[in-house]
Amino acid sequence: MVDQHVAGANFKPTKRNRNTHGMINHAALNFASARLNGLMALYARPGRGRSVEIELDRKHSHRVVDFVRCSYLGLDNHPRIVEGAIEAVQKYGALHWSCARTRLNFNLIGELEETLSALFSARVITYSSVLAANMGALPLLASGHLTNQRKPLMVFDRLAHATLAFHKATLAEETEVVTIAHNDMSALEALCREHGNVAYICDGVYSMGGSAPIEELRVLQKRYSLFLYIDDAHGISLFGKSGEGFARSKMAGALGERTIIAASLGKGFGASGGMLMLGTPEQEELFRSFAIAHAFSASPNLAAVGAALASARLHRTKELVALQTRLRDRLALFDSLIATGLEGSLPIRMLMIGDDLTTIGAAKAVLKDGCYVSAVFFPTVAKGRSGLRICPTAGHSVEEIEALCTTLKAILPDIMVSPPDKR
Repeated sequence: MVDQHVAGANFKPTKRNRNTHGMINHAALNFASARLNGLMALYARPGRGRSVEIELDRKHSHRVVDFVRCSYLGLDNHPRIVEGAIEAVQKYGALHWSCARTRLNFNLIGELEETLSALFSARVITYSSVLAANMGALPLLASGHLTNQRKPLMVFDRLAHATLAFHKATLAEETEVVTIAHNDMSALEALCREHGNVAYICDGVYSMGGSAPIEELRVLQKRYSLFLYIDDAHGISLFGKSGEGFARSKMAGALGERTIIAASLGKGFGASGGMLMLGTPEQEELFRSFAIAHAFSASPNLAAVGAALASARLHRTKELVALQTRLRDRLALFDSLIATGLEGSLPIRMLMIGDDLTTIGAAKAVLKDGCYVSAVFFPTVAKGRSGLRICPTAGHSVEEIEALCTTLKAILPDIMVSPPDKR
């Protein structure tokens, strides 16, 4: 595979091969250390609000406030969403049909897709996960069937999520794949001018903080017919009057034939599964026939479908706006106490430490003091960019956020924090 890493208008392609062997050798010790320090692969029971009881053994547990989950609006244990899951299973007397979706579907999945299509002003297909959605969509985009039968140059943002970037080798079997520096619109425009048929793959809200420049991308789309494939898993529900997400809320009118948005039904939405927002009937027909996770796998199970329907109903109430406002208030509180360089309306905060073992030690100290945050290191972030990833949510109390910030200041008094790598 030739994977060109582009920064600015002038670049030289470099031969890059996947190196899973080297990645594992470099990261294995850190993963082992994180597990031994009780930071990864934990088992827990949910408590009230954002608290969880981490199982230490069969008789003992440790109650902590969780800042790891990405349920930004605190909906993952909302009573109406839980009830929706239970009601769907009880009504149908089943959880799952082992059948490809090209053959047989629960009619409740059709109801969910119609409901989401109306809610987000798009043609929605649901999947068991965002990974499954991306796995089916990206090869079809690379095939040229969405770009007038011409295979596009597939351009990835360097910080595109692993569930996008993992497919580069598969896509390179279809067409040329290029990677550019994060949010480098000059490099993207140069490629658009040179190739004329470009698809850009990026996140809406990035999993380590920050966002895509949607307005600039729309300008390039209008100027060069750029195809946009945006994974907005971390933006859904947090933005827009119907919770349509960061990317969709910035796109007035129909999506059209040159934009696809992938999103999560977990995270902010509070249910389970993933979805694609499509712009045309032709795209929907193509995906329902040929997307691998649709043609050769099953739909989300009925509990997930029932939960998502309940969340969709909630998204049409005043409670959504109240939760969005509460989230902004909690983020503003965190930002007033801890400077990360990521201050603003987006939901993720990253404290960069740099040293892997120091990061693990800091996360362990935070956990001992009653809060659980993510210790992130390579390959989740670039080498030398390890740190603590923190998800304040609408479900956290003022006191919980203040307590976490007090702990962080005590543990990391000399650490200079900065935003994640933007190279």
